[in-house]
Amino acid sequence: MDFISHALWGGIVAGRKSKKHFRQAFLFGMAPDVLSFGIFFVMVFGGMAERPDFRIEPPQDDIIPQIIFTLYNYTHSLIVFGFLFFLLWAIFKKPIWTFLAWGVHIILDIFTHSEAFFPTPFLWPISDYYVSGIPWSRPSIFIPNIFLLLFIYAWFFFWRKKAKF
Repeated sequence: MDFISHALWGGIVAGRKSKKHFRQAFLFGMAPDVLSFGIFFVMVFGGMAERPDFRIEPPQDDIIPQIIFTLYNYTHSLIVFGFLFFLLWAIFKKPIWTFLAWGVHIILDIFTHSEAFFPTPFLWPISDYYVSGIPWSRPSIFIPNIFLLLFIYAWFFFWRKKAKF
């Protein structure tokens, strides 16, 4: 799934309490991709890595540096996410509910990444098991995702408020 959709899903799932919570959940929702692919794009624009041809489906992954695959394993693992969630809980003495947006990101990716390009290693480092899902770039996934996000946000910002009166 694209990182903006992840951010929006994270915001609506884990950040409805306040604007501050929404911003945190929005950022946590996109964090797994920013901390892996974002670094790759900085490398590409900085001339340290070759630019992939995104017209190819899936894009070639043989030009992506190994560090990006390693970072992807860390940022897309429910095991690592769980460890970090409980570590934050221990540090702050309360659960950081907005951090759940990171977990939502991983769960969505499990089913919207195929084995052809960055399957989601959600059980890493315990297992290399992954689900070969339907790529988010396919219209059958991308278009319903956009309409569902539009509907949910419209309900949250417009219809829900009217129901309170």
